[in-house]
Formats: sequence, structure tokens, C-alpha cells
Amino acid sequence: MNQQTPIRASGSLFERAAEVYDFGAALRRQSQPEAPAPEPQPAPRPQPRASKHPVATIDRDGLREAGFILPDAPVGGLAEEFRIVKRHLLLAAAGGEGEEKRRIVLLCSAQPNEGKTFCAINLALSLAGERDLEVLLVDGDFAKPEILSLLGIEGGPGLIDAIADPSANVEDFIIPTDIEGLSVLPAGRHAADTTELLSSERTRTLLANLTRANPRRIVLFDSPPALMASPASVLAEQVGQVLMVVRADKTTEADLREAVELLSGCDKISLILNGAGFAASGRRFGSYYGYGQ
Repeated sequence: MNQQTPIRASGSLFERAAEVYDFGAALRRQSQPEAPAPEPQPAPRPQPRASKHPVATIDRDGLREAGFILPDAPVGGLAEEFRIVKRHLLLAAAGGEGEEKRRIVLLCSAQPNEGKTFCAINLALSLAGERDLEVLLVDGDFAKPEILSLLGIEGGPGLIDAIADPSANVEDFIIPTDIEGLSVLPAGRHAADTTELLSSERTRTLLANLTRANPRRIVLFDSPPALMASPASVLAEQVGQVLMVVRADKTTEADLREAVELLSGCDKISLILNGAGFAASGRRFGSYYGYGQ
């Protein structure tokens, strides 16, 4: 998994009261100056649904050693690059028709070892730093799930279990973490009919409920490589945005074109260039903050 900086290459009560009229009180009120109108109070933030899971502790040391960003770490070049990526993602997800679906985002690549999981975790950590958002990171690489092990979290039932069991509530499988604003959903059990489960109406309803139940939530999928497993193309039909990870020294143009065609069920596909070097005069965000890399 490459640790170099990715770059985005293309592209967000009512209260009723009754009063008994009193002529004397009305006259007294007329002789007194009117009290200033109370300042409007912001609506309370929706509270996340109580989870059946205890809060999981993220392995920060492991993430740091593997080159991932952390919300409480000093600002560096990698963190700044993912800030740019998430701004474009959030702008595309903001308001209007289809907003709920656009808050469901798929991270994919054409082939293995191009950095999609590295980008998915870093983007989730960056999004978790937003004051008004919650990010749900879903391990959607069902054959080779890595998200939980990289975060240092024990696995368990997850998305496939919730889809396969009509009586299950997917919220019960979500694991909150000790990074505020970040929760994870495991891939779940291995199933021979994963692709068919993902293409079912049950999946459409389940994913819609994930965003409808919490207007602050961004759902971020780490999917299998598009040219290696069919679930990626099926998931692309269920999401509102696809971020395609392209490794500078590995992804071929032919693979990229074929992968984009397979993911064309989503009409919003953007690219993230991973593993790119910089010229001496090129952009280096970290150096601006005193953390040149």
C-alpha cells in the first residue's frame, strides 16, 4: 500500500401556546416597553443511534507507522491533499435532488495494490475531522476485507449479514470508534452469492436508510478492484459518487478505461492519482505548515 500523496485529478420547531386574554394585562403590557425578541437557537444536532457495540479503540500507532493521517496529528502534506479530495466530495454531495444517494461514496481501483484501501481510510479519517459530519466507513471488499485489521478493530457480523437477513437492522452492526465522527461497518460473513445480494432491492433500501436516518452521515465504501471482482460494478449502481484510485506507476490506460466502463452505473466518477512524485517546484502543502516531506 503506497504512502505517497494522492492528488485529485478530476471531477455538498414548532411550538403552540394558548393564552387566556386578559384586558388588564393587555393594558399593562401596552404601558411597558416590549421585551426584545429572544435570539433564535440553533436546532440541536441529531444524536447518533445507540449502538449495540462498545466503542472500539483505533490503533493510532499502527496507522501512524503505516503512513496514514490522524485527525489529531500535525498538519502535513498528505492531510492537506485529502482535505482537497474531501472538499470536492462534499460539494458534490451537498443539497438538491438525490442528495441522500450522493452521500454514499465508493472507493475503487482497477487492479489490486493501487492504494484504494489506503485512500479510503485516509479519506474517512479526514472526513471525521469535519464538525458537522459523521463518516461510516464500510468494508466492502468482501473477499479480502482489510479495513478492520488496519484500524486494529475485531471483526464480526456486517453488511452481508444485514442484507441476507430481512429482520436484521444494519445499524446494529455498526461499530463506533474512539475517533469522534468515525464508525465502521464490517464486510460480514463470506457468501457465495454476494453479488446477487448486493444487487437486491433489500440492499437499495438498506443503503437509503443509512443516509436517511442520519442527515449528517457520509457512507464511504472500500470496494474490491473493479477488474477483479463483480461486486464493485454492482455497488457502483447503488452509490451517488465513485472515486477511482489510479496509481501513477502502475495503472494502465486500458485498465482505467475498462474499469470506468464497468463502474458506469454511477454517473459521477472522479479520479484520485496515487503514488505520484513531485517536481522540485511543485506543490508541497506540508512545507507551508513547517512539515516539509
